[in-house]
Amino acid sequence: MAYVITQGCCNDGSCVPVCPVQCIRPRPGDPDFTHTEQLYIDPAACIDCGACMDECPVEAIHPDWELPENLSEYAEINSDYFETHPTAGASVPSYTRRVLAEGHDSLRVAVVGSGPAGCYATGLLSEIPGVTVSVLDRLPTPFGLIRAGVAPDHVHTKSISERFNRFLDRANVDCFFNVEVGKDVSLQELLDSHHAVIWAGGVGADRKLDRPGEDLDGVYSARDFVAWYNGHPDFADRAFDISGERAVIVGNGNVALDVARTLLLPREVLARTDMSDLAIDALARSGVREVVVVARRGPEHAAYSLGELLALSNSGDISLAAEASEVAAAPDHGRRHDILLRAAQKADANDPAERVVRLRFGLEPVSIEGSERVRSITFRRSDGRLETIETSAVFRAIGYRGLEVEGLPFDPLTATIPHNAGRVVEPRSDEEIPGVFCSGWIKRGPRGVIGTNKVDAVETVDSILQDLAADRLTAPKNERGPLVDLLAARGVDVVDKAAWKRIDAAEKERGGAQGRPRQKFLNFGELIDAARGDK
Repeated sequence: MAYVITQGCCNDGSCVPVCPVQCIRPRPGDPDFTHTEQLYIDPAACIDCGACMDECPVEAIHPDWELPENLSEYAEINSDYFETHPTAGASVPSYTRRVLAEGHDSLRVAVVGSGPAGCYATGLLSEIPGVTVSVLDRLPTPFGLIRAGVAPDHVHTKSISERFNRFLDRANVDCFFNVEVGKDVSLQELLDSHHAVIWAGGVGADRKLDRPGEDLDGVYSARDFVAWYNGHPDFADRAFDISGERAVIVGNGNVALDVARTLLLPREVLARTDMSDLAIDALARSGVREVVVVARRGPEHAAYSLGELLALSNSGDISLAAEASEVAAAPDHGRRHDILLRAAQKADANDPAERVVRLRFGLEPVSIEGSERVRSITFRRSDGRLETIETSAVFRAIGYRGLEVEGLPFDPLTATIPHNAGRVVEPRSDEEIPGVFCSGWIKRGPRGVIGTNKVDAVETVDSILQDLAADRLTAPKNERGPLVDLLAARGVDVVDKAAWKRIDAAEKERGGAQGRPRQKFLNFGELIDAARGDK
């Protein structure tokens, strides 16, 4: 018997150091760790101790004798990984407790952004004796895309926020939510009160198709749609016309599959999640019964994970279909290929399912047609022929993109902050900016999963400690108090740690009454009222 890692693995490697026989792969530092879809347990080496399951922050690990039916294939998926990645001869990873360098008894760091990148950095820093951390976020709530980007029906994935909450709850961590750096306080003012600042603000835009008709009504950003149905306060007033029977999504990553699934899930499923009530009502009224997910390249290049594809194929509410000619012509790429072949066979059999996700491959967008709003979208097939698909809604899901941050250098080609191991640098001179660091998507680009941010954070935090030891950081001019006083003098309604706990408790109480994880407050006013205890 053995334990099995399944769908929802966050890849942060928390399970690796607790395994007494080191049978979990890949591990931080392994060549394929930053590119793997998930971690795996070697069934031949596992001693059935359960330590990994206890440590997993997203409940993705199960004993093989208790695997839910919809996750049963993961026993074989874990085993298959070790046919090409044997554990024999692998050394036990070392762990060095981080401490401040000799001669330094304190370090104050401001972390801008409280998503996974910021929270992992906060967790690493706050466990070091002598370190204090200030976490700032523009929103009144923490956790970034964990709260506003993860699909609402991925409840276990969202549960990693409980671990992040424990980081924020540490005595040496101060929270300054509802504070916008660059507006309410400047980067320089943060440096005046801290040895270092880590910019972990994520990315704020998405890539465009750059095709005629993209500005028509009915053409939407998948990023905006995800934020809307997750209750992000910036998008509470948005409206998406999903009254037609067919929607087209251009892109083939996990976000594309999340949007496709969300458009088709029945109300009773959505009503058990923390999705915005406005979104639940709108989706329940939706006329969409078919979602076409279109990829420019073949299925062997698909960017979505095996776990997301497998979950969609096993959905009892949605049928998965594919074009036999587009799938059969592609090279065999293992289990993914088998799933797509089954989907193609189902499509050929004219599956009468009421709700269908149809995967298409090798179609290059040419134009979007319509007078005032979208009517259809035309693609160029790999054989050069044109194909037009009628639709009343088009979602672009071809990737997120970073935005320039005032006061920080920016590389417009990669849409990231130039850096050297997390140290922000001037691109022309490659000169490091003392005390300024970065982590997360704005550092490496919008790729990877939740746990990939931990690798980023480790590198950035180690760079800060090295710079402190080498006296490359300037001691702060001010103590913590002046930052608090400065924000108060400017009338900033700061949501501190206690205020966030009031929001959290109120949302959970509202949701609990309906059998849901939480019911979110959808605008800034409601959130601030809840922070004050008025809700």
